[in-house]
Amino acid sequence: MSTDTPLALAGRTLELVNISSVSRHEQVIMQYVRDAIPVGFDEWYADGEVLVVATPRRPGVPLVVLAGHVDTVPGQDNFPGRIAEGHVIGLGASDMKGGVAVMLEIAHWIAREHPERAVDLALVIFTREELPVAESLLPRAFAACPQLAETALAIVLEPTDNTIQAGCVGNLNATLRFRGKSAHSARPWMGDNAINRAVAGLASLVNVTPRVVEIDRLAFTEVLSVTRISGGIADNVIPDLVECHINFRFAPDRTVDQAREVVRDLVAGVGELEISSVSASGRVAPRTPVLERLIASGGFDVAPKQAWTPVAQFSEIGIDAVNLGPGATAMAHTRHERIAIGELARTYDALQAFVAGERAR
Repeated sequence: MSTDTPLALAGRTLELVNISSVSRHEQVIMQYVRDAIPVGFDEWYADGEVLVVATPRRPGVPLVVLAGHVDTVPGQDNFPGRIAEGHVIGLGASDMKGGVAVMLEIAHWIAREHPERAVDLALVIFTREELPVAESLLPRAFAACPQLAETALAIVLEPTDNTIQAGCVGNLNATLRFRGKSAHSARPWMGDNAINRAVAGLASLVNVTPRVVEIDRLAFTEVLSVTRISGGIADNVIPDLVECHINFRFAPDRTVDQAREVVRDLVAGVGELEISSVSASGRVAPRTPVLERLIASGGFDVAPKQAWTPVAQFSEIGIDAVNLGPGATAMAHTRHERIAIGELARTYDALQAFVAGERAR
């Protein structure tokens, strides 16, 4: 790594942070990214929402994808960003503009130095990741890029504290409604209190024991939570409706249909269930020679991904994928979001060594 590399990584990350890109408002940053791709990369797909570029393909050489999203959650008085105390601070720094900066700087290293490469490299940069998966435009890009079917490994640069996180849990969202009959609170027997119904009906959910599932020696914890509850009309009215939001993070051993069935069985007979979205879990990638080389390139620990990421979308189309990024998971979506410049450099060094077929120095 050049002594200038940490500075370049920090500068690139700050430039990305300082382009506002809250989900559905990513046009400017996607143009920035497209303009930042160096000469020598072939453009496979570009529609303003997803960009796919790659080094020229060579027969018999494995194809590796680096993937990352440019959108952020809404700001919390943390835009624009700044550099201070060895960190890039600001909205999206950890999740995941630091990862995108690493991707772009790896591309520039390849274009600038023309290193001997053990793999061909594709970059997949996209929008709308922070929204429900139904709004994702990745499937459209996958359909338009049959070349991606040759991918030996996709590396999603989500924040992982520089560990390789395999697989990912699925994500189900639903609303459970309890209906009653409104009445005056002085005469509650004339009504049917929906809050009382909710208190009784939620018992089957709030007492669900987390389920630990071990896959390839990685322990995923399956959890179901009630995350929001609303109801009531006035202080002197017996309410006739309570709505509860349910979030189910299911282990990679379950299909989408099985996840739906679990929730339906838990609430059977207690209320009206409406499942609004289900994102499939991501399978744990097998320990292929390419993945083993990635692990060795940075001496990375391997852990399960206890969240949903686009690894699931790659695995759905048959591509082995893992999460590996410089961001701190504890910083994602927080008011004080930041990323350590040293962690940016660590990811960059490891990916540089991996692409070149070496171990990180």
